[in-house]
Amino acid sequence: MEGSLLDTNAEAVTGRRRDVLELLRGSPAPLMVSDLAERFRVHPNTIRFHIDALVSAGLVERIGQVGTGPGRPAVVFRVRPGMDPAGPRGYRLLASMLVDSLRELPDGIDRAITAGRRWGRRLIGERVGRSTVTDDEAVTALIDLLADLGFSPEVSGADNGIRLHHCPFLELTQSETGLICPVHLGMMQGALVQLGASITVDHLSPFVEPDLCLTHIANVEKSGDD
Repeated sequence: MEGSLLDTNAEAVTGRRRDVLELLRGSPAPLMVSDLAERFRVHPNTIRFHIDALVSAGLVERIGQVGTGPGRPAVVFRVRPGMDPAGPRGYRLLASMLVDSLRELPDGIDRAITAGRRWGRRLIGERVGRSTVTDDEAVTALIDLLADLGFSPEVSGADNGIRLHHCPFLELTQSETGLICPVHLGMMQGALVQLGASITVDHLSPFVEPDLCLTHIANVEKSGDD
């Protein structure tokens, strides 16, 4: 696997906003907007813009000080206590560890499919609950789920399946196709079971083309819980 196993947080703070955050983090006491504006030699409105964004991101909190004179109490800001939510992540490393644990098991592929089914039912259930739908409605719901997860799906009538143009776990599939793809297969199967559909995804062919994975949809007998 190439590249770092640490993931870059999409909400990472950069530029002047990062400078404001670091100044607040290093300050022994909360600071007012005017304090920050003076430190950076910018207009207070510029600081307010960055502070509002940091507050919205949950990185900084407002504190109303008790007034010691006439007028409204001053509002000061400090870094919200706790670990930095804008720091690096290691989800790819965690995924690699979990895949390693499955690879050592004789039934690792079956476990991967089962895990995928469980999550497929959960993910689609959070959207539409459990219901009996038509096959077309089930495919539409599955397509919407796959799109939100980053698979760039499209229905393929010619192939009687769903074409996947992107894999959100691409780096892992370069060395772990045999375990990552079964998770995806199980997830699609679980979603369709949760929808009460009479169809399933019975096969997933990874990388039939460099930028394409292909699934096949088939009819199944209705049964109880999967």
